[in-house]
Amino acid sequence: MKTALIIGASRGLGLEMVRQYRAAGWLTLGTYRTEDQRPLLSSMGVTALQLDVCEEASFANLERALNGTNIDVCVYNAGVFGSRTADVPNAELFNAVMQTNVLGAMRAIAVVAPHLVKSKGGFAFISSRMGSISGITSNGAPLYRASKAALNAVVKGASCDYGAKGVRCFVMHPGWVKTDMGGADADIDPATSITGIRKVIADALSGDVADYSGKFINYDGEEISW
Repeated sequence: MKTALIIGASRGLGLEMVRQYRAAGWLTLGTYRTEDQRPLLSSMGVTALQLDVCEEASFANLERALNGTNIDVCVYNAGVFGSRTADVPNAELFNAVMQTNVLGAMRAIAVVAPHLVKSKGGFAFISSRMGSISGITSNGAPLYRASKAALNAVVKGASCDYGAKGVRCFVMHPGWVKTDMGGADADIDPATSITGIRKVIADALSGDVADYSGKFINYDGEEISW
């Protein structure tokens, strides 16, 4: 049985992702941040693991929980938007966004990527088209943009190390999705986004490492410019 780990699984895209992987018969591990989020995951047959991506000690607990586990797919879905204005953020907001979207991903790579080597698995990170520097046409939400551009750079770097070991490390744009972050006016629903993301991941696992590792890919398979 194949194993998927979804980091940030308690709502929105992450919740839909664990639902789909469970429905496909995968052993599915999903992380939650606060205890009130655990029962829903457990009721879905998900192995629920507590993880606060802003806490280093929490990753140490995750590392212990994963001891001896081989993972076929990991998706880093944890993320926050922060302010939608172009105002300079205060230090507290800056740190919250950067720790969740960037530092948390760096810690996840260190802890989880070694568990993907044996299976030559896939490590996908939910980024955003807003993190494409070449695609910037406005100054809206600069903190979120900066965090996703930084995430993209982190994953591109990780792909240099782990691509050589057969692990596909890449970032994905999920589309503009009807979630708490995307809002009700977004283009697509979570099921559409995650169905596309899972297909891209499946194609990555069956394809050549070089065709996916270190790439920026839309949920429909289109490659996005950095």
